[in-house]
Amino acid sequence: MTLYVAREAPKLWRRICMEMKVEISILAEKWKLLLAGLVFQYIHGLAARGVHYLHRPGPVLQDVGFILLPELGQDKAYISEAVFTFVFLSFLLWSLYPFFFQSRRFHTVLLWCRVLTFLVASQILRIFSFYSTQLPGPNYHCHEGSKLARLPPPNSVLEVLLLNFPRGVFYGCGDLIFSSHMIFSLVFVRAYQKYGTRRCIKQLAWLIAVIQSLLIIASHKHYTVDIVIAWYTVNLVVFFLDKKLPELPDRTNASLSPLLPLNSKEKESKTKEEHHILLNGNSGDATDWRQRTLVNGKILENGHAVHGDLAMKV
Repeated sequence: MTLYVAREAPKLWRRICMEMKVEISILAEKWKLLLAGLVFQYIHGLAARGVHYLHRPGPVLQDVGFILLPELGQDKAYISEAVFTFVFLSFLLWSLYPFFFQSRRFHTVLLWCRVLTFLVASQILRIFSFYSTQLPGPNYHCHEGSKLARLPPPNSVLEVLLLNFPRGVFYGCGDLIFSSHMIFSLVFVRAYQKYGTRRCIKQLAWLIAVIQSLLIIASHKHYTVDIVIAWYTVNLVVFFLDKKLPELPDRTNASLSPLLPLNSKEKESKTKEEHHILLNGNSGDATDWRQRTLVNGKILENGHAVHGDLAMKV
């Protein structure tokens, strides 16, 4: 086992280095788009912080989810955050797998450009929504009598710009319609649904998204309407934008990319493919691998006779 690891380690390191060169070259082209997406995450946080100043606590609205689901309470409210953290970190690690595995389907930089586009579009709609109408927050720290339910006017612009991090990020009120956690989760699940390879993980991802929705409601972090709107809004945003954006280049066939070293199986497959091309005289396209029979100096192709010297030119 130790010998195997020692033998494979240089190959893995070489693969990581070569993949990094590819990603850096793409990053040199797409860095403005990535930076804009990351900057907007701060703008989104700034908008959520701003609406907290407008929040006015009041009686919690009647909600079907609050009635049907057992309340987690303040001591178990962390469960929904733990599930969201798991989803976020899992997607982040999966997006980096082209650096370590030969079977890759996308470039990491291009994938995150696409993901950030979906996030920004959904967050813009969210900002317009929660600034249009401020609902009384159902979360425990947003109830009447809590020190965090009403924010006093800021003493300086710097206090607003720094978002009172991290307390101001985790204890916000007023940014309800619709759920930001569900925006991230649904965008990540949709991305894996399209570019992931394992069907069981895709099904598990959707199940976790449903469980997270129920946990958010049970912990009273959002009303049920916030979750329902997030489900159809984010899915519609991804559906329509995905058609407008250019498709990611398919990297399924590793032999098409000379940037990463081929393993022994891929080399053998490539050798067989080249041998097949020499025998049949075609371009190697799987759709063109047709049976050819040599009869009296002619090649029969789909029932038609073609001279051998002409067939060699094809």
